[in-house]
Amino acid sequence: MAVEQAEGRETQIIRTSVVGIVANVALAAFKAVVGTLSSSIAIVLDAVNNLSDALSSFITILGTKLAAKAPDHNHPYGHGRAEYLTTIVIAVIVLGAGFSSFKESIDRIIHPEQSSYEAVMLLIIAVAVVAKIVLGSYFKKRGRALDSDTLVASGADATMDALVSSATLAAALINMFTGLSLEAWLGIAISILIIKAGYEILREALDKILGKRIDTDIAMGIKETVCGIDGVLGAYDLVLNDYGPENAMGSIHVEVDENLTAKEIDRMTRSIQQAVLAKHHISLHTVGIYSVNTACNATDDVAAIRAQLDQIAAAEPYVLQTHGLYVETNIKTVLLDIVVSFDAPDREAVCARVAQALGEAFPAYRFKTTLDADISD
Repeated sequence: MAVEQAEGRETQIIRTSVVGIVANVALAAFKAVVGTLSSSIAIVLDAVNNLSDALSSFITILGTKLAAKAPDHNHPYGHGRAEYLTTIVIAVIVLGAGFSSFKESIDRIIHPEQSSYEAVMLLIIAVAVVAKIVLGSYFKKRGRALDSDTLVASGADATMDALVSSATLAAALINMFTGLSLEAWLGIAISILIIKAGYEILREALDKILGKRIDTDIAMGIKETVCGIDGVLGAYDLVLNDYGPENAMGSIHVEVDENLTAKEIDRMTRSIQQAVLAKHHISLHTVGIYSVNTACNATDDVAAIRAQLDQIAAAEPYVLQTHGLYVETNIKTVLLDIVVSFDAPDREAVCARVAQALGEAFPAYRFKTTLDADISD
């Protein structure tokens, strides 16, 4: 079923990209013919720009095909991140267009030229604006539906082209009716918007490759699903690794009754993995176990230590959560995990202070603390 969904997604992305190639090649041919007949170098150069947009769609197809390759010995998690690499390439194209437009606009301000606009040129620009708006909207809509950053990036590229052409058209109309030449100044404003869009596309792709924080709604949804499994008393330490769109794998820790047998824990962990895969399409390859004290003779000590821990943690501004508390009364040892914010100047020192305060409150016990990172909500 997962393979069929992946093939369907691949086919739809390629089909969308082919539409982009055909549309941009048709626009390029139209502009080239009109530019040649009217001896307009500006229109001819705009035709070349459309060919570069067709290249972006070709890059999207190439990235999608590479990402869809099956896992192999050297790449056991598949090739899904290839899509993020092609998104980076398109982001660089967008940034290049923005800086080039900015430089050209500055040159026009320093060395102003009298612009001459003809009706046929304005018509071509208007056609380009409409075509690019439609194409950009189509790419973005399909990209979001298919979870394809590359298509969304191509949509942003087309939208930016439409903005540039709109600025040119607006400048032409202002010049025709008022005599004011604002093309270069509008060009600077639009160039900044293009550079900003390219930067945001690049940042998003790099974040996914570097490993960005798990989306809050996704994290809470997975933990809710896990806690709904019989025998799970709490879910913590969710880790997700992104190996490409629709290909995330991870791990989680759960709290369980200390008296569960290995057979019962095995059955429970398999249920957790199946439930998360079915509902969230995410593979949890590891389910770690925290024991929860239930023995009657440990109840008083556990309650006292837990209450003291809550009080100490509340006094530490950088402690976000404590979990995995387990008291081994026979050997006077306490195990617990402490989640410390990345904002803390010294995270290890915060963890050590909590352990020291607990040790002072319960000198008969030895406290073994694990410093946890604030990975997911």
